[in-house]
Amino acid sequence: MTLYTANPADVRASKLMGTNVYNLKDENIGEVSDLVIDNGKTIKAVVVSVGGFLGMGERDVAISPASIVLSEQRDGSFRLVVNTNKDDLKKAAPFNLGDVDKPGPDAGKAADASSMKPMKN
Repeated sequence: MTLYTANPADVRASKLMGTNVYNLKDENIGEVSDLVIDNGKTIKAVVVSVGGFLGMGERDVAISPASIVLSEQRDGSFRLVVNTNKDDLKKAAPFNLGDVDKPGPDAGKAADASSMKPMKN
């Protein structure tokens, strides 16, 4: 067993859930709804709920953590920024969280292979 000591740059996942995600034009493009963790070791995707109005018509997209800039604000909250626009998010393949929850040999297999396709910038 290896123990861990927290570093100043560390962020708890619970602090990111529900955090708004913005683009470079400072437009709110969605909010963090989940994280996908590979074998309990590496964050593979930040799942962002996008589109819709008042919770209706929302869908999830999976964004690579490398595509997201995370910064801590003076009040201790976090700001996430992605270089994209609302039109690109509308075109992005939806991400089905149920694909991650499949047991056994089907675990992680998408019904549609495009569910984790990288987005074009």
